[in-house]
Amino acid sequence: MKDPISVLLVDDDESFGKVLSDELSRSGHRVRRVESAEEAQTVLLAEGFDVVLLDLRLPGMSGLEALRGIKGIRPGSEVVVLTGYSSVDNAVEAMRAGAYDFLAKPSPLNQIEAVIQKANEKRRILIENEALRVEVGRSRRFDRLVGESPGMRAVLELVSKVAPTDSTVLIQGESGVGKEVIAKTIHDSSERRSRPFIVVDCAALHENLLLSELFGHEKGAYTGAASRKHGLFEVADTGTIFLDEIGEVSPAMQVKLLRVLETNAFRRVGGTANIRVDVRILAATNRDLRALVRDGAFREDLYYRLNVISILIPPLRERREDIPPLARHFLERTPRQAKGISREAMAILSSYSWPGNIRELQNVIARAVILSQSREILPADLPAHIRGDPDVWNIQDGDRPLSLRDAEKHYIAALLKRFDGHRATVARILGVSERTLYRKIREHR
Repeated sequence: MKDPISVLLVDDDESFGKVLSDELSRSGHRVRRVESAEEAQTVLLAEGFDVVLLDLRLPGMSGLEALRGIKGIRPGSEVVVLTGYSSVDNAVEAMRAGAYDFLAKPSPLNQIEAVIQKANEKRRILIENEALRVEVGRSRRFDRLVGESPGMRAVLELVSKVAPTDSTVLIQGESGVGKEVIAKTIHDSSERRSRPFIVVDCAALHENLLLSELFGHEKGAYTGAASRKHGLFEVADTGTIFLDEIGEVSPAMQVKLLRVLETNAFRRVGGTANIRVDVRILAATNRDLRALVRDGAFREDLYYRLNVISILIPPLRERREDIPPLARHFLERTPRQAKGISREAMAILSSYSWPGNIRELQNVIARAVILSQSREILPADLPAHIRGDPDVWNIQDGDRPLSLRDAEKHYIAALLKRFDGHRATVARILGVSERTLYRKIREHR
């Protein structure tokens, strides 16, 4: 026999359930039996099963309600309805609710086993198809990580070492350097590649909304909670969750994240049951978490939990040799592809400081392709501040070049003036969240 199939038997008939459970176990399957739909859901939240054998007549919650709940909790598990109260209507409703098959009691053991095998085969094929889809793009996964500089080679080497593990990784770097791309590459290169990759922008959500998004909520947990909501940690079960801008989360949220990291369990908002998950956590920040720890704004114990492996992505200004290949990479992927970039334009791109890093470069290339009227991008196709036009952005303070901090300040001020103070527009151009822009404005006063 091939690998054993894990089966959850949900049936309150003690004699029937014990006989069937024993027979299936003797056939080599891994069987667990529960007697109610509520118990089945609790078990399924804690661990997954390949196939669920579900009786329709159960105490408390009905079998059809349980079926819908099971498919909501574990959509990858195949459900076979097994009941002594069969009817065409029940069969049709069960199939519509997501059941793989419908068997009437009593059914011969060999028939039940055959259906279990077929249900598991369907489940396996779906998983393999998803894995194949990911694998097709896997050979191209490092295409997103363009760069031959020593700094990027060191990052790629570290990514290749940490990806096959389940270690928590903290990815650090300025806005726009490609932290999410690194996180996605780690996931795509791991054993979890065929499982979910969930991205959470911690800076974009209010604390209460972030709490509900991450952990879910029970029906009636607060005004407007009309039904149970599964959080993103549940959605990411067996996969990877990427917590972007982790430095922006509140102290209360930090406590809850620490609990998940320590116990692999959490409670929904308004819930009392612990929900266990198997999730790899990747986090990213453009802030100095050590400084936040010293200032008491970030928990030290959470910092060390997140910082098992640290990947620091250097800013683009520190790896200028990567600018030409990145520019050509973005040029090749624009819908309206130009033939190339002139030597003069490339020289300008290579000499610019790129405060918005790779994201800014990508936006500049996309803009230049649209504006270009020739067979290649020319200096005139580039934004004035990148060409160094003094009337748009004065990069000198008398005879002294501006520091990076002052350059950032002047650039943000120039953009705010140009777009009449419209912060959403400026944030989009800079490639940062509005919350990050607000913080920059406060920093620069």
